[in-house]
Amino acid sequence: MEYITCREAHELWGITERRIQQMCKNGAIEGAIKKGGSWLIPTDAVKPSVDSKGFIRQKKKPLPIGVSDFKKAVSDYYYVDKTLLIRDFIDNKSEVTLFTRPRRFGKTLNMDMLRVFFEKTKEDNSVYFKDKLIWQCGEEYTSYQGKFPVIFLSFKDVKCDSWQKTFDKISKLITLEFIRHGELEKSKNLSVYEKELFVRFARGEADEVDYQMSLQYLSIMLNKHYNEKVIIIIDEYDTPIQQGHSCGFYDNIIEFMRGFFSSGLKDGSNLAYGFLTGILRVAKESIFSGLNNIKICSILDKEYSEYFGFTKAEVKELLEYYNASSKYDEVCRWYDGYLFGDTEIFNPWSVINYVSDKCEAKAFWQSTGSNDIIGEIIGSATPDVIENLHKLLNGEKVTTYIDTNVIYPEIQKNPYSIYSFLLIAGYLKVSAIYSSDMANMYDVSIPNKEISFVYEKEVLDKGDYNSIAIAIGQAIFKKDAVSLQKTLENFMLNTISFYDAGSESFYHGMVLGLCAVLSNRYHVKSNGEAGYGRFDIQLMPKAHSVPGFIFEFKHAKTDSEDLESLADEALRQIDLKKYDVSMKAVGVSDIVKIGIAFRGKKAVVKSR
Repeated sequence: MEYITCREAHELWGITERRIQQMCKNGAIEGAIKKGGSWLIPTDAVKPSVDSKGFIRQKKKPLPIGVSDFKKAVSDYYYVDKTLLIRDFIDNKSEVTLFTRPRRFGKTLNMDMLRVFFEKTKEDNSVYFKDKLIWQCGEEYTSYQGKFPVIFLSFKDVKCDSWQKTFDKISKLITLEFIRHGELEKSKNLSVYEKELFVRFARGEADEVDYQMSLQYLSIMLNKHYNEKVIIIIDEYDTPIQQGHSCGFYDNIIEFMRGFFSSGLKDGSNLAYGFLTGILRVAKESIFSGLNNIKICSILDKEYSEYFGFTKAEVKELLEYYNASSKYDEVCRWYDGYLFGDTEIFNPWSVINYVSDKCEAKAFWQSTGSNDIIGEIIGSATPDVIENLHKLLNGEKVTTYIDTNVIYPEIQKNPYSIYSFLLIAGYLKVSAIYSSDMANMYDVSIPNKEISFVYEKEVLDKGDYNSIAIAIGQAIFKKDAVSLQKTLENFMLNTISFYDAGSESFYHGMVLGLCAVLSNRYHVKSNGEAGYGRFDIQLMPKAHSVPGFIFEFKHAKTDSEDLESLADEALRQIDLKKYDVSMKAVGVSDIVKIGIAFRGKKAVVKSR
């Protein structure tokens, strides 16, 4: 392709060089590239139309909402250039690389970019990269373009409720990948048996063992046909594993995947490189058994940190292109706050939906995937986990041990792994990292306003108690002790086990969880110091025009203890310990004191 300078374009079009340069920067001139600090314009570029005042009428490219096809994204949509991922990988040359990132952070688009760049095809795919950053890196990197046969599979839509349906869908995806490599059927380099094996896969007639070995089979065939080692790309590898955990076929999918990956990624004689993406890293011993060549790149690692999600500079450039630079602060409040390695990252899905939706801030991310596992954990969370979730909702930090190797069965068995899962899945951010003598200890917090909404809508509302929580919230706000007592008893009668209800801390955690619906109006604080002691729960109003609340709980250890007397004792303790001083100090005048006594599934509520 031939190019002209901005000065030459000015002479042809009669538009000032400065405006031409601005159009190149904003993408208004198709195919313009920057080289050595100057813009070059294709000779066949169309002259932009100009209005009566001489201003350029720029037709903005549409935003790539849900577009994961790289060729389509760079040809027809506004594309945030992530091609330097290719450069960094070529510099590292890890044999197998696993990228773990939250959903909707550009994993599939990046994997398709790698496929288009590396894959040997009849079509000249270099045209999709010549105006991208990778092409400015020189022949050392561009020589890799179109060099390798590629196997590409995406499991992002394998969301079935049984092992048989899951296997059927995976086998069909593998069949389609064999069909995509139809050149193998008549290859002169393959044996008769290999061609017959290819046809069996292409017709969908292979058995489960064959499909488990399919990566190895296809790698061998492609290696023989092209006399070149193969690149294997598996996108969202853990989606069917998550389904297996949620729907009761975890052991089946793990057994299949162990053989599937081992057959394709372990054999260095056919493999050039392997790329995998997912949300969680499934423990090495459970699925990547024997793979000593795999490099894990999690959100805590500095390598590749800027390639999944948008950086600050990329967001500013995008907003400028769509004439929305004034919205940057709002975008920061709603969609910024993630820290991948040492890079500040914005949620890309939410940013492009925000701009596309006329810059109206909403929680776009919450409806993009399943939170079943989070609901499962919340449903059986311990009181201190519930308390920490409330701290997070109130903008506080929680210090916790983080293990990026968290696996699905562990999530179910160990509720404390929730923080690791929430961080990896995009519901928390790292706020501070402790010194090396406190390995894996981090401060975590909620990254932005959008995720606060997600917690309220998708996390804390996942339990069966949501409607009860609303009723209890209404009773608290109306200062209606009778309704509060009745609703609490009804909730306990229908949801808790008599054997669980054995301590004050149990009831404390239960009420704390039910207060979630009030977090928009109140700062919900648990076990805080005030006066001469520590209150159980405080609802500090965000606006002083609404009342504040202080709760104190008592638990009857024997059947002979009177609940009425215990509730009165709880109220006296609030007064005696002066738990209301912190509210009074900030100007809250209407303070409601609530004492609640519990025994089994019974409660007595008193207030004043």
